[in-house]
Amino acid sequence: MISVFLLVLCVVFLLLQLKPQRPKNFPPGPPSLPVLGNLWNLNMKNPLKDFERLRQSYGNIYSLFLGLKPAVVISEFKAMKEAMVIKAADFAGRPQNILITNLTNNKGVILVDYGSLWRDHRRFALMTLRNFGLGKKSMEERIHEEIQHIIKPLDDNIGKTLSPQFLFHNAASNIICKVLFGTRYEYEDETIKIIVRCFTEIIKIANGPWAMIYDSFPLIRPLRLPYNKTFQNMEIFLNIARRLVNEHKKSRVPGEPRDFVDCYLDEVDKRGDDATFSEEQLTRMTFDLYAAGTDTTSNTLLSGFLYLMTYPHIQERCQQEIDRVLQGHDKVSFEDRHNMPYMQAVIHEIQRIANIVPLSVFHCTTKDTELMGYSIPQGTMIIQNLTSVLREEGQWKFPHEFNPENFLNEQGEFIKPEAFMPFSAGSRVCLGESLARMELFLITVTLLRKFKFVWPEDAGEPDFTPVFGATLTPKPYFMTIQLRENQ
Repeated sequence: MISVFLLVLCVVFLLLQLKPQRPKNFPPGPPSLPVLGNLWNLNMKNPLKDFERLRQSYGNIYSLFLGLKPAVVISEFKAMKEAMVIKAADFAGRPQNILITNLTNNKGVILVDYGSLWRDHRRFALMTLRNFGLGKKSMEERIHEEIQHIIKPLDDNIGKTLSPQFLFHNAASNIICKVLFGTRYEYEDETIKIIVRCFTEIIKIANGPWAMIYDSFPLIRPLRLPYNKTFQNMEIFLNIARRLVNEHKKSRVPGEPRDFVDCYLDEVDKRGDDATFSEEQLTRMTFDLYAAGTDTTSNTLLSGFLYLMTYPHIQERCQQEIDRVLQGHDKVSFEDRHNMPYMQAVIHEIQRIANIVPLSVFHCTTKDTELMGYSIPQGTMIIQNLTSVLREEGQWKFPHEFNPENFLNEQGEFIKPEAFMPFSAGSRVCLGESLARMELFLITVTLLRKFKFVWPEDAGEPDFTPVFGATLTPKPYFMTIQLRENQ
């Protein structure tokens, strides 16, 4: 009997030891359980409502334990700005030894930790993308070329319905593939199908319950569980990237780059013994840039046309502005956005309401720091609740409804409130934002100029409830395509 009692005491003692404790002056949060932490507080298939519920109870800065790992959830604009902009360096790290960082093998640029490798490669990526046309005619031409491949199936389906889901995803995929590898793929090509499938499956698992289990319980990682599929898909993508890099090595002319891969290989030659610039790092970077340039853009377009069909008067007003500004022009230029305040307002409102990356990419503190009076130790995971900022009352005229007036002043001029941060803010702001802005404008304007998009009569009511993942994806839908009368 005594031995059983002692065994129970030992078990209780061990469980208490495995119950995470909040450090002094750490943000408040819900009670945690041994081993599990606060995982029991979250719906692991979609925790967004739980994050909001906990914010109502514990404030705009609160803490959770994902297993034994501490995390701080930041909500609303004032706290977000202090962390991501004012104290950007303190909050610029990436949490390590979790699924997404193990998947990248601490290489690439988006998910590597704060330091010289990240700084050098981010600087190189931004410079190279800028040199290859971001904000210039050359990038516009690449996008316009791909738009023609969107227009063809729309033309073929005038008066009919079709699903735009893979159409937009393939288009965004091809645009970034052209930048990275100088290559585009027909939409039925097996390579692009494999790339899209691998990427989609990685993203689905990476922000789902299996990723949380992987992150929280290291002891079970060797088991054959669904998260292993992400590593298999990553290897498939990397093998495609390695093949393309090897083809570039054979055909390139040093000093005369055709695309991002050529530029990187030139940089490897120039740096010589600098091991941080390597072919393996290059293949990992292509995944990061592909990720930054594909999913967010395609899902924003999907959300945008869903809203434009639901609010036909907004679609019509966009088309009136487009017709007026582009009269006599063959095609739209990115510079035309300055003469289209309403169109700009609509696109930004789509980004705000769609909230495609609601938790951004997790950050990590790089040193002991403070936030709004709380003490945050070095190495604490930081989760951005961007939903709270993009729908914050007091920051928006109409925070909870789709209304372009959120981005227009009383004179009808376009304005961008400081709380507009769909791709986060500060030093870790999304690498693909500039490319995404250009794509969203050129694709949306070109398609609205030529076509009218109508919600099918037999499709029931539009469902705006997204599918949760690393990005929020609209549920699959169909659109009726009509040719505009003036075309």
